[in-house]
Amino acid sequence: MAETPILEFENVDTYYGNIQVLYDITLKVYTGELVCLLGGNASGKSTTLKTILGACKIKKGVVKLKGERIDGKPTKNIISKGVAIVPENRRIFPRMTVLENLEMGAYLRKNKNKIKKDLEKVFELFPKLKERINQAGITLSGGEQQMLAMGRALLSNPDILLMDEPSMGLSPLLVDQQFELIQKVNRQGTTIFMVEQNANMALSIADRGYVLQTGSIVLADTAQNLLCNEMMQEAYLGGDSSCGL
Repeated sequence: MAETPILEFENVDTYYGNIQVLYDITLKVYTGELVCLLGGNASGKSTTLKTILGACKIKKGVVKLKGERIDGKPTKNIISKGVAIVPENRRIFPRMTVLENLEMGAYLRKNKNKIKKDLEKVFELFPKLKERINQAGITLSGGEQQMLAMGRALLSNPDILLMDEPSMGLSPLLVDQQFELIQKVNRQGTTIFMVEQNANMALSIADRGYVLQTGSIVLADTAQNLLCNEMMQEAYLGGDSSCGL
């Protein structure tokens, strides 16, 4: 029997009121994968994440998590089933300390011993957070705040981690560091579905990718094949081939 995707869209149409934003979206993410969703502004990338989280309602199709239909369910219910998100622009709690921010990620969990172990794992992954454990979130740099947002999400022990534009607002050096950390989190076993405009960086670490244009998926392939795709190179990669041919 084929493996059940951890996340699946089947022919999904999503609307804001009477305005259709997503058209017949079909995609799959399997356990352990790092899958990216690429596209320009207003292509529907963030709407796809909102559809997963139940913040946008679908009018056609099905959204499944671990084989169970989740479209139409409340966001809190979906989060409790193993979904976490690192939101666009991080959205940490600025007046809370680093530790308090991280603890917010575990608010639905009951096993304090397991939470403590996972907190230590987060500090191993992001040692700068341990150094700043009692500092207010607002005092951290942009890169450190992104680490904090990722750590907070990981403290929920998710089955799948959603990431919304992780490179946004970061310097080129910090973008490189950020994607190295995302890859490390994935290699440690976390399934990741990442929305991103920086196609070169996203495809350099992803297993597979989907490309959205005006709400429709126009390309879907392995990351390596997308890097070599002529349309991708012209539209998203600045004509720079990183396909190793």
